[in-house]
Amino acid sequence: MKIAMLSPYSLSRPGGVQGQVLGLAHALRHLGHQVTVIGPEDPEERDRTGGRERDPNPDTFVIGRPTGLRSNGSVAPVTISPLAALKAERFVRRGGFDVLHLHEPLAPVAAYGFMVNPPVPMVGTYHRAGVSRWVPVLKPLVYLVGSRLQVRVAVSEAARETALRSSKGEYEVLFNGVDMDRFAHARPAPTDRPTVLFLGRHETRKGLGVLLDAFALLERPAVLWVAGDGPQSEVQCRRHPESDRVKWFGTLGDREVDERLTGADVLCAPSLRGESFGMVVLEGMAARCAVVASDLQGYRSAAGGHATLVPPGDVTALSRALGVALADAAEGSGQSSMDALKAAQAHAQGWSMESLAERYIDVYQRAIAAYARGEHS
Repeated sequence: MKIAMLSPYSLSRPGGVQGQVLGLAHALRHLGHQVTVIGPEDPEERDRTGGRERDPNPDTFVIGRPTGLRSNGSVAPVTISPLAALKAERFVRRGGFDVLHLHEPLAPVAAYGFMVNPPVPMVGTYHRAGVSRWVPVLKPLVYLVGSRLQVRVAVSEAARETALRSSKGEYEVLFNGVDMDRFAHARPAPTDRPTVLFLGRHETRKGLGVLLDAFALLERPAVLWVAGDGPQSEVQCRRHPESDRVKWFGTLGDREVDERLTGADVLCAPSLRGESFGMVVLEGMAARCAVVASDLQGYRSAAGGHATLVPPGDVTALSRALGVALADAAEGSGQSSMDALKAAQAHAQGWSMESLAERYIDVYQRAIAAYARGEHS
């Protein structure tokens, strides 16, 4: 099968949706399919941040450079040029593809070239939880794109609810995929004490400030690894500067992310809101970390009872949960016992990227059949 896969977000910047696009493309290629990833990209940013390090396959088509657009408490690296949307549509029309897979049709503007007369069968996957302020403004365009899809997929119930508010229609809920092999082959980063890892963008909704305050309350010997960057990096680093207990790493390449995950004892995801799917939770379990996370719908669904969940923004509760998790890690008990870690890893295996790719093959085939009958979802 010849598949075009469109990401509205920059392929040169690490991110949740981009990671899913590139990971799914890699898994589909492994199954014998030909996949071309389409999206914006900044080559200078890619070289600086290590974007596409995990799957540097050259089979991509760049439609323009990204622009930062405030969205859902974050900054989305999307292209806002109508020419980019037209370039994507022209490439798909002339490419002889069997199916087009649009990721996050709610995001501007890469998918908007397909709202009038789609040249091939289309599948849309909705990732977002929470409607951004620009979605109501663009709702007529979002609705037109959604109405042209043969099959609509949401990565979680939270994403489905958000999509229904913006685009209506029927949705089937699948999931985001975890690349299990990356952790099996990673070399754990060394540490001399029980270690907590934060892995995410440094913005208010990700809760880094809450984690730093909670960790400061802990008296037991431990270290906090802080990876990533963002608008909150400078202020939080001033509040909790580099020390023997707090280590700031900045943006990590794919290989070092894997090494830090497999080297840490506890993965903490303290987000305050806006998490449609708990990918970081699953990655922590796949890497055999104990997981402490905010009690958000997306995290709760992904965890499946294998993580400690605390009220979002509650510094005291988070500190208490981290204390227990670190004690367990030191003793090899509780959430860090061999049996508990194996059970959590087995749970993550059920969300593997390979399984997701096989599910999407069926989705693509149904979309192709519906397109032949002249049907839309």
